[in-house]
Amino acid sequence: SDAITPVWDASGRYLYFLTSTDYGLNTGWLDMTSYDRPVTRALYLALLDEDEPSPFLPRSDEEGGEDDDGGDEGAGGSGDGARGSNGGGRGAGDGGPGSGDGASRSDQEAAPVVEIDFEDIARRIIDAPGLPLEDYAGLAPGPGGTVFVMEGGGFGGGKLLKYSVEDREAEDFVEQATAVTVSHDREHLLFRTGANWRVVGTARAPGGNDGQLDLDGMRVRVEPTAEYAQMLRDGWRFMRAFLYVDNQHGAPWDDVWDWYSAWLPDVRHRSDFNQLLDMLSGEIAVGHSYVRGGDYPELDNPRTGLLGADLEEDGGFYRITRIYDGGDWTPGTAGPLSIPGMDVEEGDYLLAVDGAALMAPANPFELLEGTAGRAITLTVGPSPSMDETRNIIVEPVANEGIVRRWAWVAANQARVDEMSGGRLAYVWLPNTGQGGYQYFNRMYYAQQNREGAVIDERNNGGGSAADYIVDMLDRELTGYFNSRAGDRKPWTQPMAALFGPKVMVINERAGSGGDLLPYLFRFKGVGPLVGTKTWGGLVGTWDTPPLIDGGGFVAPRGGFFDVNGEWAVEAEGVAPDIEVRNDPAPVIAGGDPQLEAAVHEALRLLETQRVTFEDEPPPPVRYRRPGGGQ
Repeated sequence: SDAITPVWDASGRYLYFLTSTDYGLNTGWLDMTSYDRPVTRALYLALLDEDEPSPFLPRSDEEGGEDDDGGDEGAGGSGDGARGSNGGGRGAGDGGPGSGDGASRSDQEAAPVVEIDFEDIARRIIDAPGLPLEDYAGLAPGPGGTVFVMEGGGFGGGKLLKYSVEDREAEDFVEQATAVTVSHDREHLLFRTGANWRVVGTARAPGGNDGQLDLDGMRVRVEPTAEYAQMLRDGWRFMRAFLYVDNQHGAPWDDVWDWYSAWLPDVRHRSDFNQLLDMLSGEIAVGHSYVRGGDYPELDNPRTGLLGADLEEDGGFYRITRIYDGGDWTPGTAGPLSIPGMDVEEGDYLLAVDGAALMAPANPFELLEGTAGRAITLTVGPSPSMDETRNIIVEPVANEGIVRRWAWVAANQARVDEMSGGRLAYVWLPNTGQGGYQYFNRMYYAQQNREGAVIDERNNGGGSAADYIVDMLDRELTGYFNSRAGDRKPWTQPMAALFGPKVMVINERAGSGGDLLPYLFRFKGVGPLVGTKTWGGLVGTWDTPPLIDGGGFVAPRGGFFDVNGEWAVEAEGVAPDIEVRNDPAPVIAGGDPQLEAAVHEALRLLETQRVTFEDEPPPPVRYRRPGGGQ
């Protein structure tokens, strides 16, 4: 079991904690196989004194009756001795509910005497009744006999519950909280909801805006040059302390400090500082050593609206040459002009925006500033003549990347389909995070009727370790189950699989998890790699603390080495088996040499590696009687 967030009861008689017995695959948090694995946790109590009875002994349900002193150890059961594992738990929001030291009670001046009998303590661990199994994120101390339980995980926070041992149930205490801290005496609770902080009593659930803190008058004086000096030193220390190896890749780290700290008097802006920190970090010669953000001036977003369309200049006017629809079956991604009934077509001219005439060489997007997310009127027509115009109401979007992405994916899929005569599937993986996971699950299993597949991981932005994807690509046919329905076509075992040869397309803009994916593809012997060598940035990034002004600096925390004990991939990349460059000339002409080469290779492999399916055999005859009697 995975036990997290221990919290003392104010009486000193119990230790509360959360435990999961289905957390197993989530311990591999770096692996994609940990995705979509449900986790549930229960609230447990450890009875610290061997003579302490369970607070959940059965009670008489008769009016005026006394508690039954007999019976089992308690309604909650003894559990199975849940033990904590290192690194298993998640915090709630910004660090999660902290247990504090909160060992004292508000009605006592001194902390209670705590007796812990360690012998057989595992037999005195009991689950709390009345609290359903959920993915609880953490606990915070409450008044005697109570504990606060945070629902939900992640940065969005969740509901805060207050569990009562006496009542054997939980009540809703705060509807939404992203951070929770309880005072030492357990009488007050500080929590955040959105940008607001509130301090409330712990005795009863707050109402309205009880305890909301007014922070409007809070001011902090900042000396930027002092911050720059501190942050450069912090970045230098982070790389020394957090880098995945102890030798800073051989860089003379004390000398590096002397070289770059001498530039601090010349730093006059956060951009200058980022450049300085980036150069210091560059002495390590490692991927993923990012410098991000910081205390920059706030800039107003012009909220320029986009129409999900291509425009070209034609005789001093702008003509709509393509309208993007975002692909089929993709909720929320329809292009603004692709909605049925919009009354606009490719080839129409865009003549005015909210009554303002549009003619070249004016920039169309100047007229679309401030229009994202609000309804505007476009004047369009089949020709520049204003005699045939019509007005349409459109709501531009702030970002049209997804509609253009799906257009590119659909074009690649159509190219593979046409070149292979429908024999090959095409799957694109934008990253090895949730996006790549969703793309793979959507595209791969929908094409199980194909004889092989081209897996395109070009420009893959990385994320997790894509073991799940490679495991699915490497599934072998192990048998069949017959079906008496429909066309009686047997089901394969495994059912969710695409058998036959696979080819992966790679390029120099695929890195991190996008390096590891083709590495695993080759390691498993799934198929050949076509394209150009990947980026070569296979180190993990986690746990580097933030800088004081909210900026970020990454000291890579984990490096990859192979089964032979040799450092691999980082600073090397994964080379293709068949090298093909996407040179500008053929791409500009509408070609894709890498994808086309991958299709040719997959078709060649189909000649020898095509998987054929068996027909259902004749019905078996298994009837018999002893002695051959009829």
